[in-house]
Amino acid sequence: MKTLRIAAAAALAGLALAAQAQVTVKEPWVRGTVAGQKATGMFGQLSSAGGGKLVAAASPVAGIVEIHEMAMDGSTMKMRAVPFVELPAGKVVKLEPGGYHVMLMDLKQPLKAGDTVPVTLTVEGADGKRETVEVKAPVKALGSEHKQH
Repeated sequence: MKTLRIAAAAALAGLALAAQAQVTVKEPWVRGTVAGQKATGMFGQLSSAGGGKLVAAASPVAGIVEIHEMAMDGSTMKMRAVPFVELPAGKVVKLEPGGYHVMLMDLKQPLKAGDTVPVTLTVEGADGKRETVEVKAPVKALGSEHKQH
């Protein structure tokens, strides 16, 4: 009987792990800045095996970090903070210029090509549990993002 309980507990623990968002971040990068510039964006490709949503971000290089969306409002492109970005199970969600991205504001220093920016992403799984994903995003020179692929 005791063996059965241990096996059941182990199986439930495995299910709990499988229910987590299991987020991966591919090709993360941060746009470089010029002297005096106080904001930039982090981009990349997010995927979640179990589904969920990106709900927050933080970085020691910025005083304020928010999830943003750029979208057309009539004929005008507008940027706004959003509370989350959906991460459908098994699908890639692109954080890219002109779309969803992580906005790094109140920068503490200029960011130049070759630097690496640590960013912590907070993801809420479909089960409501939160986990963090640590990202080390290389800084790309201003304007180089058009040469990516």
